[in-house]
Amino acid sequence: MTRTALVAGVTLALLAGASVLVGAASLSGDLDAGLLLAVSRLPRTAAALLAGAGLALAGAVVQLSVQNRLVEPGLVGTPESAMLGLMAVTLAAPGASLIVKMAVAAAAALVGTLGFLALSRRVPRQDPILLPLVGLIYGGILGSAALWIAWTTDLVQYLGIWTSGEFSGVLRGRYELLWIVAAVTVALYAVADRITLLGLGEDAARSLGLDYRQTLLAGLVLVAVTVAVVVVSVGAIPFVGLVVPNLVSRWRGDDLRRNLPLIAWAGAASVLACDIAGRLIRWPYEIPAGTIFAVAGAGLFLWLLHARVRGDA
Repeated sequence: MTRTALVAGVTLALLAGASVLVGAASLSGDLDAGLLLAVSRLPRTAAALLAGAGLALAGAVVQLSVQNRLVEPGLVGTPESAMLGLMAVTLAAPGASLIVKMAVAAAAALVGTLGFLALSRRVPRQDPILLPLVGLIYGGILGSAALWIAWTTDLVQYLGIWTSGEFSGVLRGRYELLWIVAAVTVALYAVADRITLLGLGEDAARSLGLDYRQTLLAGLVLVAVTVAVVVVSVGAIPFVGLVVPNLVSRWRGDDLRRNLPLIAWAGAASVLACDIAGRLIRWPYEIPAGTIFAVAGAGLFLWLLHARVRGDA
């Protein structure tokens, strides 16, 4: 076992232990400690780990797909598209099961992401900052549409839940869809080498024998499913897919198969750490993990805009 793997394992174990122990309800109080752990603390910890890992991996796929390190699902309209899908199924079939809502949200997220991809082909690539700015505008338009629909149909509270990115409501029986992220990770590992070739651009990838369109569609389907599952289960969490893959790629390069375990670990650990911090900052009240990560991620994003990649003059 390498030193890096050992440090990663110990760090994750410490964070998981802290997550299990930290909460408004004491394990030594009148409540049944075993029941509290099984129903709330352990599911919450697992949900944070799965959501963080999934969003980080989704960000890596999107960045390779559009050959731009300054984008992530949250900057290309994917969560907003998933929310529009959730809004549609809530209005059309309010009694639909959670798996049906997730499927509709995933389909809407895929359509929205493909829409951005089509738009990105018309954006000049000389300035790498231009594409994420277009993505912000595109996501803002979709988000505004979702907000208008929510306002006119009295579903603003639902929209608030889908954008909150918080884990306080996670209980046993209400987070299990997030285990789909584990299946997506396995599928992503199987096609990781092909996804890596997407980062070379369409012409170079085709010259190496890659079926570019099929691989691109497969990668975006995995992204759409991941984002939809996270939005349905805990709400959107910004910047995870932007910051984590960039930090890993600056250290270890762009080989997705080699980086995949580290990206998943870093995403899981960072989201869980933000969730723990949100429980402690205003004890016994909670700040959503999405808010904590948004503040930290914004600072890291500004650093990424100005920091030089190792090896640059």
